[in-house]
Amino acid sequence: MAPKAEEYNEDELQPPQWLDSAFFTQVLQNCEQNASDVVLKSFKLTPATVKGDHYASIMFRALTEYRLGDVEKSKSMIIKTMPEVEGTKKDMLEKFDIFEIEIGMYTQVLPRFEKQLRDIGDNTTLKAPVLYHALSPHKLIVFEDIVPLGYNVMRGRFANEDEVKAAYAKLAKWHAISYKIIKEEPHYFDEYRHSFFSQDSIRENPFFMNGTKTFLEFVQKTPELQEYLPTFEKLLEKVDLLDEAVASYNEYRVAPVDNAYYVLNHGDFHSKNMMYKHNPDTGKFEDVMLLDYQFSHVGPITSDLVYSIFMLLDDKLRPRTAEFLHYYFTIFKETLEKIGYDGPLPRLVKFREHLFRHRYTELLMMMLFLPMWPKFCRGDLSPDLLITDKEYTLKIYDKEYLDELLRIIPNYLHLGYLDV
Repeated sequence: MAPKAEEYNEDELQPPQWLDSAFFTQVLQNCEQNASDVVLKSFKLTPATVKGDHYASIMFRALTEYRLGDVEKSKSMIIKTMPEVEGTKKDMLEKFDIFEIEIGMYTQVLPRFEKQLRDIGDNTTLKAPVLYHALSPHKLIVFEDIVPLGYNVMRGRFANEDEVKAAYAKLAKWHAISYKIIKEEPHYFDEYRHSFFSQDSIRENPFFMNGTKTFLEFVQKTPELQEYLPTFEKLLEKVDLLDEAVASYNEYRVAPVDNAYYVLNHGDFHSKNMMYKHNPDTGKFEDVMLLDYQFSHVGPITSDLVYSIFMLLDDKLRPRTAEFLHYYFTIFKETLEKIGYDGPLPRLVKFREHLFRHRYTELLMMMLFLPMWPKFCRGDLSPDLLITDKEYTLKIYDKEYLDELLRIIPNYLHLGYLDV
């Protein structure tokens, strides 16, 4: 059954006026190798996503019918562009060069990564096909719609073990190739400098600016957490977790650490930035497609991984974090060997040291992202209100989140993450 209007994001209910016949004719001519005899017969626009699927940018699905010479053809495509409706989302995204970054990723970086994999006999796919892109007069990317190829956004559940491992495997290969390039061509990724956490505006964002204070208020008023209250009061008195996270994400550009492991991070590695393919007859999982490279940047190897603990793993898989990160690291190291990296290979013990060194970023994400993410995925949360309305934000700190904390906090205590 098709989603109802209220299930879509409000800024995707009305497509921009410039998504017209002339635009789609141009896109189709580009798809057909600049064929001048493309005749657009019709196009139908609908929102490409529903609430809980994504936040940055707006997306539309277009089904086009056209004629090329004497051949009748059709093509379904996804148009991704900047929001035009005034509001928090538009204001925030205008401060980022997200389309410049993503176009570079799809047209330069990812093709190079895939070629490197093909050279070693690995057919891993890292990107959906791009049909067209532009930065003027509108910033946009047009993708081939991969739903007809069997890929779907995950809705109504979280990723299972096989799906999670497939995502980590692709990330490990991507990280490995970028690690080698950074060592051999240190200026190749100079354009990929900024993450979401490296923008000055993050310190002006109420959700991040007040996040640890809101968390502490939740601990203070929750009887089940009273035994941990002195620990968190001491931690947050002595450590500014947001400052630490910003420093972590900026480390490579501002204060690189000798012999640290740096890679090109995806920058927003969560379950909604992936599409999953299952066999239509058996239901067996076959592939995952990574999406949305708008915040890709060079930084510590831990950045994507720490983020994924709360944005990819659910409450059933999160207790197995060490196992999944070991799986990732094994493929990361194996890929480096396969692609001919001739430097010293990264070591697991040092990787674990890196995770501990960046522990404050992990704690910040536990306090800010963990309470909101399940609700966002279900479409039960308004990102705009989360940023602008404190009373609304308080509602995400609920029993669902409490149950998670009661499982997670003892582990962090035992690992020494809460010591200051």
